[in-house]
Parts: sequence; C-alpha cells; structure tokens
Amino acid sequence: MTIYYRALFLATWLLLLVENCSATEAISRSPQLPDTTPWNLAELSTPPAFTWEDSEGSVRSLFYAGESYQEKPTRVFAYYATPGTLQGDTKLDQDLPAIVLVHGGGGTAFREWAELWAKRGYAAIAMDLAGHRPHEDVNQHQRENRTRLADGGPDQGDDEKFGSVDKAADQQWPYHAVANVIRAHSLIQSFPEVDAHRTAVTGISWGGYLTCIVSGVDSRFKAAVPVYGCGFLHENSAWIDRLGRLSPQQRDRWVSLWDPSKYLPAVSMPILFVNGTNDFAYPLDSYMKSVAAVPGEKQICITVKMPHSHPAGWAPQEIGLFIDHHLRDSQPLATVGMPSIASGRAKAKCHGDVPITKAELHFTTDTTPINQREWHSRPASFESGAIMADAPPAETTAWFFTVTDARGAIVSSGVTFD
Repeated sequence: MTIYYRALFLATWLLLLVENCSATEAISRSPQLPDTTPWNLAELSTPPAFTWEDSEGSVRSLFYAGESYQEKPTRVFAYYATPGTLQGDTKLDQDLPAIVLVHGGGGTAFREWAELWAKRGYAAIAMDLAGHRPHEDVNQHQRENRTRLADGGPDQGDDEKFGSVDKAADQQWPYHAVANVIRAHSLIQSFPEVDAHRTAVTGISWGGYLTCIVSGVDSRFKAAVPVYGCGFLHENSAWIDRLGRLSPQQRDRWVSLWDPSKYLPAVSMPILFVNGTNDFAYPLDSYMKSVAAVPGEKQICITVKMPHSHPAGWAPQEIGLFIDHHLRDSQPLATVGMPSIASGRAKAKCHGDVPITKAELHFTTDTTPINQREWHSRPASFESGAIMADAPPAETTAWFFTVTDARGAIVSSGVTFD
C-alpha cells in the first residue's frame, strides 16, 4: 500500500471514528447533580439494542432494550417517524433534528404525536413508559386500547410511583422511566439520518415531570420543554396528600431520589416551561420554584386556564417555535423579565425579534388554593422595550404579564405572589 493510500485509509478511519463518537456522545455529568443520582450515565449514553416491529410504515414502530427489572431484561415499545417515513423512504432524510416525546400519566406512545413532529421536519421518537404496547387501529388515548408486555418493566400506577419507595432505586418506576427516556435519546442519536448534535425533549404532565429530571441528567439535549410537570411536589401538588401518607423517612427518600427540584439546578440547555394558571396537578407556586431552580437560560409560557390533557399539552405552537429556534436557528420567542411595581405602574422588560402585537396583565385577588383562583386580564402597552400597565388592585394575591407576537406565540413573565 502506497503512502498516499495509507494516509487516505487512516483519514477515512479517523473520520468514521469521529462520526461514530459524535453519535454516541457520552453524557457529561453536571457537578450540580446530587450524589444520590441513581443512573449509570455512561451506560445510558450507549445506544440500546433494538428491533423493528414495522420498518416500512409512515410511522414506524420498534422495541428497544430497557433496564433490568426484578432481575429480568425489559423492552420498551416506541413509535418513530421522520419526514422521509411519511413519504415512504428514509433515504430522503439527512441531518435531521430530533425530538424525544415523553407521555404523561395514563398515556402511552402516541403515534399521532410522532407524526406531528415528523411533519414539522423532525425525527421523532415516542416511547411507552408503562410497559405497554398501544394498538394502532384504535384510539390510543383510551387505556384499554393497549397491551401489557410481559417484559415491559414497571407500570406507572400509584404503587410503582410511591408505594415502592423502600425498594432499591432501580426497582422503582421513576428510575426506569428516566432511564428509558435517555435510552430513547441515545437510540435516536445513533440513527444515520439524525444530526446527533441537534436534539430536544418535551413531555406532558408526568412526562413534563420526567422532562424536568431528564434535562438535568442528560446534558446532550440542546433544548427542553416540560409541559405542566414540575418539581417541589412535596410542597404543593396533586400528590401532597399521597406523599404525606409516607413516613418522614420514606418521604425524604422519595424527594431525594425522584423530585425534579433535585435535578433542575443541573439543567444546562435552554428550557421552556409551559403551564396554565389553574392546573390541578402542578400549581403555580411549585411551578415558579421549579423555574427559579434552573440557573441558566429559561423562558415561561403561562396562560390563563390552559386545559390539561395530552392533546392540549402538545398543541401550543410555542413548543415548536422554541425548539425550532434552538435546533434550526429560526426566530426566537419573545423574552419577558420579572415584573415589578413602582409609582402605581406595573412594568417588565421585554424583547422580541418578531413584532409584539399584544400585551396583557393577569391577576387574581382570591386567597383560595392557587389553582382554584379566578383570574382577571387587562390590556397592557408595549413600548421602548417594556410592558406597562396600571398596577393590579391592592388586594391582588398573584399576577403576571403575557405578550403575543405577530405569529400568535405567547410568552409570559414569571408569576409574582403578593
């Protein structure tokens, strides 16, 4: 072999090595992660073994290897779609951004969710985190329309989430759910049509809760959007009574292992928090504490009385616009600072690359639980880089601003509690 061909062979080998390493980039452990973090991040960085169940459909399906449970191997069902699969040929795809889709309580892998993101130009993977395989020919939103896998790992019921707190960490649902989200990320990064350096994660309800944890644990994501879900569940949430039925030692163990408040300080990628004012499960006080726990780049989209469901959770266009900005360099959402009051006027700094078309002040004077309060809205003005309005009434107990840009995209300030 001549020197030329040896050099060419070596260069090609190095290029393939670099490409392979980039596709299986290891998770960089943040020093902000607590010592109790139970996952083996080096192992989770490796793409899991997988098999196609359907490798020809417009939305394809597969099984990938999960974590061992009760000393037995497990597998995870997932849907996978790209712009190319929708047209019948993945060879059409190159350097795609990718999204990992995390369902909530009572949910499963949703075919329509993966298809929605494929239509947006993404490679999308939507996995089941409760050991089920949904039926494609029926409504996947109905719990009876899915099959329990014998090797599916833990279900997502109360006993698996809270009642197993005395078991080893790797025998509890949150451990498996987080691990299987990260495994899905490692898998989709390894696909040849995917740009492994442009990936994001979004989740709904319990999936938002998981997204808060995953975004602190898996540093490879470039953007994250938890919807509804947050941390500080032991301080206020739909599960405050359930956590209260644990012994103090059990409660402390659950919080140290599984509450997102322990992982949000390690979030290193831009993150958008999406919720409504009256969410029954994840109230605004715990939500704003979760936002405050993130040390880096973050934005908020709080809307009055946002409904709570899977379709309502993946519908906001702000999710796609935020992820598009960070993965495809499109125009960003507006940014709004924390509001303040001076001389009878409410004010917050605001910047938008897309023209701002509307601004509003929202407030409540109720003293009932935060997610049961009635909210009132008033027009606000936007000028010279700031939102302004008359201060809310003296008896106001919570308030915030929202702005709407020319695309109809809404972002908010943080919520101020008086």
